[in-house]
Amino acid sequence: MHQQELTGLQLIGNSFSAAGTQTFQAFAPLQQQWLPQTFREATAEEIDTAVKLAARAFTTYKKVPATQRAAFLNTIADNIIAAGDVLLETASAESGLPLARLQGERDRTTAQLRWFASLITEGSWVNARIDTGMPDVRQMQIPVGVIGIFGASNFPLAFSVAGGDVASALAAGCTVVFKAHPAHPHTSHIVASAIRDAVIGTGMPEGVFSLLHSTSHETGHQLTVHPLVSAIAFTGSFRGGKALYDAATRRETPIPVYAEMGSVNPVFFLPGILKEKGTTLAEQFLQSVTLGVGQFCTNPGIFVTTKDTAADVFVAGLQQHIAGMPAGYMLTPGILQAYNNGIATLQREGAQLLGAAPGAAQQASPYLLQISAEKAQEHPSLCHEVFGPSTLHISANTRDELYKLAGAMEGQLTATVHGTEEDLREHAELLDILREKAGRLIINGFPTGVPVNHAVVHGGPWPATTPAAGTSVGTMAIYRFTRGLCFQGFPAYLLPPELQDENPLNIWRLVNGKFLNDTNI
Repeated sequence: MHQQELTGLQLIGNSFSAAGTQTFQAFAPLQQQWLPQTFREATAEEIDTAVKLAARAFTTYKKVPATQRAAFLNTIADNIIAAGDVLLETASAESGLPLARLQGERDRTTAQLRWFASLITEGSWVNARIDTGMPDVRQMQIPVGVIGIFGASNFPLAFSVAGGDVASALAAGCTVVFKAHPAHPHTSHIVASAIRDAVIGTGMPEGVFSLLHSTSHETGHQLTVHPLVSAIAFTGSFRGGKALYDAATRRETPIPVYAEMGSVNPVFFLPGILKEKGTTLAEQFLQSVTLGVGQFCTNPGIFVTTKDTAADVFVAGLQQHIAGMPAGYMLTPGILQAYNNGIATLQREGAQLLGAAPGAAQQASPYLLQISAEKAQEHPSLCHEVFGPSTLHISANTRDELYKLAGAMEGQLTATVHGTEEDLREHAELLDILREKAGRLIINGFPTGVPVNHAVVHGGPWPATTPAAGTSVGTMAIYRFTRGLCFQGFPAYLLPPELQDENPLNIWRLVNGKFLNDTNI
């Protein structure tokens, strides 16, 4: 069977599977046409086989030394780079995203893999804790098992087949069954093949990774309720994430669902900063709103001001500039339809249209809308996410009304405040309120773009994510797929090296209440 034929099949372990007869195709947004390559829908039997193979692989993979798992992750990164321009061109055809954006996304993908490789090679991430009292008690993090992971529509590389969820799960010692997003199946195949080659090349157990293609919600449901799956990771809509969450909690043995479900990412512009920099902020803000045709989970869908002359001038500047912002093609026809429906709903529920940019019939036009704080609190649905290049201005009459609005907001991925030093001191209460509302607080910046590092939190209180304690970006993401295990009264020869007195891995550990990286036990 030729490689072109293989691209339309499931990858189960190291083998391609062609059990299904139902097919689908990817859509090319820029050409507004369906791409010719067909992909087979995964069958119930293929899903079951992939999960069972992953469960069997886990019994071996969880014991693979960290240095070997790190070599596996680094080899995946090497293989993705080796895929060359074909990967970028395929991703561009399926998503409509420019090559420069995708090259940056590929670099981010490989960097994530290498960071997790470095993290587990150093070893202290296991949070080893040792108490040598009576009884002798020792604890560390261990992997939980098979992880079902769902690819995102808006990041065909960085939140997809070898993205942060997969990198952190494999780094933790878990095995993965991945459901590819149907918007970019060929891209998913290329990256999955890079992982398959790394599995074989580094001698990892077959089944450590599998890829399933499907457009059906039933596939996601079956993966979520499979008794051998230990956790789910999802990036997408609230409706999709909530459905998986509900299914997982109804299982005989409930499992965690780490769902990133979107956010309106409110931006609060305080009076002093608008007087000083309103014109500049208006241009920068619209760039953040429309970046990537508004298809980032951190685009600011709402901004809030108190009513005064500086705010009026600021909003007038936004009205002037929005007409010149570019319309663009969204990732799929379904996403475009949902965006247009969302704009229509906002207007139907009382939002005033202040301005829009012209665009072709199949493009998403940027929109600027406005509502009063009183109206927004009467109709909370006005503050729900509209995924795309629009933003809603909420105007508060007083500072107290501004605080009341902030306190009534749902959980968010980000919340941003722009202000002078005097503004920020005078509005300390606002910052205190927003601490309870978001996973990332930003001062005098914009939320679009999520830094990938050891300190970032990409998550937030419900309904931005579930649970609020996790992050899907950064090296802290590894802890979604681990649990603490306590070893009590173990003889030395049975302890894992991370917990042995001699500390053969030379990692940092909490020993009798003190952080040490030597052997003084």
